[in-house]
Formats: sequence, C-alpha cells, structure tokens
Amino acid sequence: MPTWGWVLIAILALIAVAAVIVAARATATRRRTAHLKQHFGPEYERLVAESGDPGVAENELLTRQQQRKKLDVVALRPEARARYEEQWHAVQTGFIDSPAAAVADADRLVTLVMRERGYPVDDFERRAADISVDHPDVVDNYRSAHAIHLAQERGDVGTERQREAFVHYRALFDKLLTTDQNTTVESKAKEKQA
Repeated sequence: MPTWGWVLIAILALIAVAAVIVAARATATRRRTAHLKQHFGPEYERLVAESGDPGVAENELLTRQQQRKKLDVVALRPEARARYEEQWHAVQTGFIDSPAAAVADADRLVTLVMRERGYPVDDFERRAADISVDHPDVVDNYRSAHAIHLAQERGDVGTERQREAFVHYRALFDKLLTTDQNTTVESKAKEKQA
C-alpha cells in the first residue's frame, strides 16, 4: 500500500477516535445536566434564568456541592430538636399577636438551627446556597421568606405576606429538624470516635 494510503487510514482512525470522545463527553454532559436538574429542580431553573447560560448555572451548582462536602453538617441531638420545636411553638403562638415579631423570630430560629447543624450562617446568600444542596425543594421558599422579612423591616409588608413568610420558614425549619440518613450516619461515626 502506498504511503498516502496509510496516512489516509491514520487520519480516518483519528477522526473516528475524536468522534467517540466527543460523543462520550456529550453523553457525560447530558447526564450531569439531567442529574443537576433532577436534584436541584427549581433552583437549577432559577440559576439558568439568572445567568442566561446553563453551563454557568451547572458550574455554580457543582461548586455548591463541593463546598457542601467540606461542611461538617450533623443531625440535631434529640434534646436540641425538642428544644427547637418548643421554641417554634412559642414563635408560632406569638404570630397571632405580633406577626412582624414572629417572622423576625422565625428567621432567627432557622438561623440558630442552621448554625447548630453546622451550616455557615454569616451570609444569607451562602446559607441559601448551602441549603440548596441539601434541601433544594425549600430553598426558593427560604429566599422568599427572607425577602419578606427584609421588606417588613422597611414596613412594606401586610399580614398576608407575613403569614406567607412564616409558612416558608416553617417548611425549612421542618427540613432542618428532620434527621436524614447521611447526617445520622455522620453523627453516629463522630460519637463513636469521641
């Protein structure tokens, strides 16, 4: 076979290998996108709409997952869970007489529970990002509740919106108090080490 024949075969082989690599990457990207859409749901869609680029949104979500892995989030001990449930009941009861105070108290109580669980609480956006990894189904509610809380500090909120914020805080509060499989395993492992 002439030399040009071997060169042609080599070029065709390289093209075939490149096509396989491109197809494999496209498949991996589709799987990653599907996984992120499934896990984050509305949070995925919110970030895509905000950034205008699915790739940027996906990189943000992957970064959140990596940051979350670095956190030492633990389940609440039963006595802490009971204490927080009592505090929530008191806050909920107070809503009748003072919705504004109850919403502010709900915001503080959610932050306290997050701190005890091991989430960083210094910055709201960071809190929301961290919560989106573990509880993507309620992070949008958390953002809404916090926005209403801030608006109420300016006096821009009526009782119905305060009720809405309170319901949103309750949804996150319930998620934070629920012991999930992963944090239970982590907590038990740490207790054994102690």
